[in-house]
Amino acid sequence: MYLFRGRRRASTRRFIAIASAIALFGFLPAPGVAQAAGSSCREMSFPVTLVATSQTMHGTLCVPDGGASTVHVLVPGGTYNSSYWDIGYQPEIRSYRQAMNRAGYATLALDRLGTGASSIPLSVLLTTITEAFTVHDVIQQLKSGERGPRFAKVVLGGHSYGSAIAIVEAATFHDVDGVLITGLAHRVNLGGAIPVFTSMYPAVLDPKFAGAVRDPAYITSLPGSRYSLFHQPGPKVPGAIAFDEATKDTSVHTQALDLFALGVITPYSALIDKPVMIALGQDPVFCGLLATDCSSANGIKRTELPYYSPAADLHTYALSGYGHAINYAPNAPDYFRAVAGWADREVGR
Repeated sequence: MYLFRGRRRASTRRFIAIASAIALFGFLPAPGVAQAAGSSCREMSFPVTLVATSQTMHGTLCVPDGGASTVHVLVPGGTYNSSYWDIGYQPEIRSYRQAMNRAGYATLALDRLGTGASSIPLSVLLTTITEAFTVHDVIQQLKSGERGPRFAKVVLGGHSYGSAIAIVEAATFHDVDGVLITGLAHRVNLGGAIPVFTSMYPAVLDPKFAGAVRDPAYITSLPGSRYSLFHQPGPKVPGAIAFDEATKDTSVHTQALDLFALGVITPYSALIDKPVMIALGQDPVFCGLLATDCSSANGIKRTELPYYSPAADLHTYALSGYGHAINYAPNAPDYFRAVAGWADREVGR
């Protein structure tokens, strides 16, 4: 039942997003998949299990011409969906998906359960642990070829809350070959984190989700708040912020409970036994004098190294001049190249 309900709601959400964007901004590129030269994309559905319930996780698989043996499985953060990894505004500089395809890697950008075209389950079932189990289901299907495509190696990448899911999945199942952590660190700047939580409200009250979301525990960001929450101190580029507002999605409060317990407070990440790369911008949520030192790659590494084992061979990257949602940064290509170089060395294509 959730599968069909999720598909109807996802379709409604996307229609409302496009209509709202046109009304507000006059012109906005549609948030659909933008094909990069030399790659092909297709929509995929993966059956997954969430606390003994059957759900469906949607993803967009893009493979460079000539194929690839390594796939980057990409998990978006709270109130984001798969569009974060394939930004439709100036995708030539902001699309992680296109950058990795050009570098010779396949990508699978996922809609977490409750977002995008994936099933929308009861909110109480969604936690970092339960979502990590569903991502594990997807990875197993990619490695076995059960859904058609088969990949020998997997780089599991996350952003923000998606990074916590990646940490729990990799530390629990040991089934990936590399882990990319973005928009998440173990030391939190409370002064920057509190505004994020206070700027959320029930999705049932948001015009974007009118009639599509009925579970009162699903939340989203207040209209017009995306720049202050996720982009500052970066430049305020109207087209980029408009795309973010138009494609924003939902989250639930229960996800935050074990997010902080496993992804931030405790060193559960020390159980990861494969190479790890951490990339952060000048993120108000995690960067600060008593929090994470984001002034340089060495600063990030110094503050994050105690939370990882030697097997992680920790590599770090500091993106200058932007905040939490670093894929939107004008200088994101520098970070994309750093990720591709790390993956080439540590994982291989």
